[in-house]
Amino acid sequence: MSSGTREGRARAAAPWPQLPEAARQVLLEVLIHGPIPRAEIAARLQVSRPTLSRITRQLFDDGLLVEGGTELRSTTGRPSELLHVNGAARHFFGVKLTGDHLYAVVTDLTAEVVASVATPLRSADVTEVVGQITEVAAALGAAFPDLTAAGVTLAGTVRSGSVHGSAYLDWSGVPLAGLVAEATGLPTAVDNDVQALTAAEHWFGAGAGLRSLVLVTIGVGIGCGLVLNGELVEGAHGTVGRAAHLVVDQSGPVCDLGHRGCAASYLLNAAIVRALGAADYADAVARARAGDPAARRVFGDAGFALGIIIGTVANLVDPQKVLLTGDGLPLYEVAADRVREGIGKSYEPDPAQLDLDVQSFDFGEWARSGAALAIRAALTGRTASAR
Repeated sequence: MSSGTREGRARAAAPWPQLPEAARQVLLEVLIHGPIPRAEIAARLQVSRPTLSRITRQLFDDGLLVEGGTELRSTTGRPSELLHVNGAARHFFGVKLTGDHLYAVVTDLTAEVVASVATPLRSADVTEVVGQITEVAAALGAAFPDLTAAGVTLAGTVRSGSVHGSAYLDWSGVPLAGLVAEATGLPTAVDNDVQALTAAEHWFGAGAGLRSLVLVTIGVGIGCGLVLNGELVEGAHGTVGRAAHLVVDQSGPVCDLGHRGCAASYLLNAAIVRALGAADYADAVARARAGDPAARRVFGDAGFALGIIIGTVANLVDPQKVLLTGDGLPLYEVAADRVREGIGKSYEPDPAQLDLDVQSFDFGEWARSGAALAIRAALTGRTASAR
């Protein structure tokens, strides 16, 4: 079955309503901050109550907002009726691609996962991958006929829905958003996986509602996502947040790009495995947990490099929170003291004021970030549409 034919598509997308900017802002307030009374929304957006009532009327008519429950929000006055996002009003399809697997979810409008699947990629060929995404979308969409949009994330450089480089899939110049939209029938957004995860955590996760956030991921690669003044930093060329080659020690080991003593030469899973001559990263972690001196030293050096990255980026951004995650997170378990040492060496303010939040996310959370990307894109109109 061809991924590019209408016969191969998932169900036709449930169209997202055309919302004026004011209505989008109201919906965002409730999405990000949770159930909230009208008075607080009006104050946040600096509009009058009558104006807010007019703005919200369409959101109620479209089924995106509902009223429910009351809450005493101050020590004086009566309880206020709360506005809620009607999560069940729409569903979204999210995908995370690795070099060999496809992880997919369906979420509701609040990015709550309601279905998921994981499957090996049959091939890294673009047509095959798009076809497999289409099959999964059709299978999951059978239970959710109101699928509204799709979001696909992967490691690599992504600009305007096109993959300009992805080392793990060996892709370059792939108009992925358009291909997936045409194959599935779903308006589609595509972005770098770290960028998408940062945006998802900012709206729906550990950084919800914060004005500034740094996300650092460690493992097979090193990623860094930034939120400043409540907005995801996107960069000019799709390469924002590159921190892997910050120099830690000019006399240190050489990374794969020939840089001496950069963070990647210490911190990547592959660098740790190579330094120990271990069978794989799990073997290296097991040695460190068992107290092997060489493993403790290698993980300690990697932890120090991680602390340098965190401290350096925090100096530039002064974030409310630094969120740390990734498949290399066991490093923090065995070398937290060296991470703190690296932060202390690089972070100029008092390290005690740095809010470091360590989160162990599985690939389901990364796929959820694809659905969150679709939600964000639907609200802003930044998706590729099926022809």
